[in-house]
Amino acid sequence: MMNARAVLADVSRLGPFFAVTTGSAEVPDACWRPMLDLRTDPAPLRDRIAHVRGVLGGPDGQDVDDRVAASIAFQGIAALVVSAPFAAAVLHGVLPRLTPRALHWRATESGPWPLWCPEPDAVPVPDVTSAAEALATALLDEHLEPLVTAVRAQVAVAERVLWGNAASAVASAKRLVVAQRPEAADRAAAVAQRLLAAGRFAGTGDLLPPVDPDRLWSFRRRSCCLYYRVPGGGLCGDCVLQAREQRA
Repeated sequence: MMNARAVLADVSRLGPFFAVTTGSAEVPDACWRPMLDLRTDPAPLRDRIAHVRGVLGGPDGQDVDDRVAASIAFQGIAALVVSAPFAAAVLHGVLPRLTPRALHWRATESGPWPLWCPEPDAVPVPDVTSAAEALATALLDEHLEPLVTAVRAQVAVAERVLWGNAASAVASAKRLVVAQRPEAADRAAAVAQRLLAAGRFAGTGDLLPPVDPDRLWSFRRRSCCLYYRVPGGGLCGDCVLQAREQRA
């Protein structure tokens, strides 16, 4: 079994949302803040939502509703929280302990936040059931439920939208893992399917016959992230509104 640092170094190669720097590669300073701060200090989350609003709607974000900005900001953070643990559990059979106290982020002007965990450890998750159960506890209980509450404390965006975003992040992680490591397709699909049936993920979407580049199944959510309300925006591939457009 690879150690947690080696596992995170490997999954970081899958893309920016999977990247978690470890050890002394980063020097601790005030710019790095634990994920825990997003639920205890309203300022960073408020600033991130405002940043996303500005990116989507121009310098003053006047054309972007607060709920849209909050939804997209949450989706980006959810993807960061989900991707590396999911890939590690699928590809290496271990779950790094990226707790809200251990996992740190740093604000940037563009792209996803960099993540850093100074001294990660990991627990073995050798089979599909143990992987899905451990991921559900780590993601739902430790990260996503408090983050949903923190976002909704600032912006009146529906829980249904935010949980659909989180589930979409799981499905996206599965798709990206399989696209680059096709030999893991069966395990990735099985772990993701069990995870999407757990807790607040349950009922957020449906598993449909696969559409390329998905393997085994594709996910269609039962809600919309609201991106279509952004000037020049459209519908995401897994959006519930896609099916309505096709029927129209």
